[in-house]
Amino acid sequence: MSAPVTVVGEALIDIVMPFSGGSVEHVGGSPANVAIGLARLGHDTQLATHIGTDERGRRISDLMASEHVALAPGSTNAERTPTAAAHLDAFGVATYEFDLEWTLDPTQVQVPSGGHLHTGSIGATLSPGGEAVLEIVRSARGRATVSYDPNARPTLMGSPADALPVIERLVALSDVVKASDEDVRWLYPGVPVPQVLAHWAGLGASVCAVTQGGDEVVVLAAGEVQRFPTLPTSVVDTVGAGDSFMSGLLSGLLDAGLLGGPEARERLRFAGSPSIAAAVERALACSAVTVSRAGANPPTRADLEIEV
Repeated sequence: MSAPVTVVGEALIDIVMPFSGGSVEHVGGSPANVAIGLARLGHDTQLATHIGTDERGRRISDLMASEHVALAPGSTNAERTPTAAAHLDAFGVATYEFDLEWTLDPTQVQVPSGGHLHTGSIGATLSPGGEAVLEIVRSARGRATVSYDPNARPTLMGSPADALPVIERLVALSDVVKASDEDVRWLYPGVPVPQVLAHWAGLGASVCAVTQGGDEVVVLAAGEVQRFPTLPTSVVDTVGAGDSFMSGLLSGLLDAGLLGGPEARERLRFAGSPSIAAAVERALACSAVTVSRAGANPPTRADLEIEV
């Protein structure tokens, strides 16, 4: 049995607007997507978030229950449930407009000893909840491993100069960091991806990965840079693709015993290429399935034919 996972961050309703017109609503939010992805891959997962008890909030709560993702206490105290309008271009690539507030009581988020904590995106940076997330991460780090996905949203995070200190504080507290090439270009304009990965490793992260859309994924672990080609697939849209990659990566590392407390942290720090490669390959497979479906709809173990 792998370590239990606590995910902290936003859950919301994605209002997907295809290039051809119309709209469809899906449950979304990067951390919520990661939580569902992990649960579908068989991991004991809870989500600490900030949604309402309105119709959209009930939809999120019902989905989490059906996906076997437990909601942490205090997660349904919002006045209204956040939304993100995802406008798709002719190639299925999304741009977002957000309507949300974010707050969190860190005393209500219990990360088990020997567990794993994941956070990222808006929930890790938007005040006042972002400060609570930082407090949760600092408190949990002594007993749990930590992963982080900046998943930058410039419309909510201000300028790169404003966002970078917050993001790098979390990188320094994390064992696993995954970002997109868009995040890297926004945060570190003109800096090559391997140099950014080396910088994050220097701050303290053991495994650093950057996805590049349909191109290869670049990973730095144990001082070695590895490159992994993406898998061929038919793209419906890219909503949730990065989150699915994140859940697949964590799943692979959890199954290998490389996440879940201080001892796992040491194993991760010195993990060899085969263990890291297996986790990245699972992540790529998860992402390939997700982009072949509408909305954020990650695979199960059965979809990937992975034995428990």
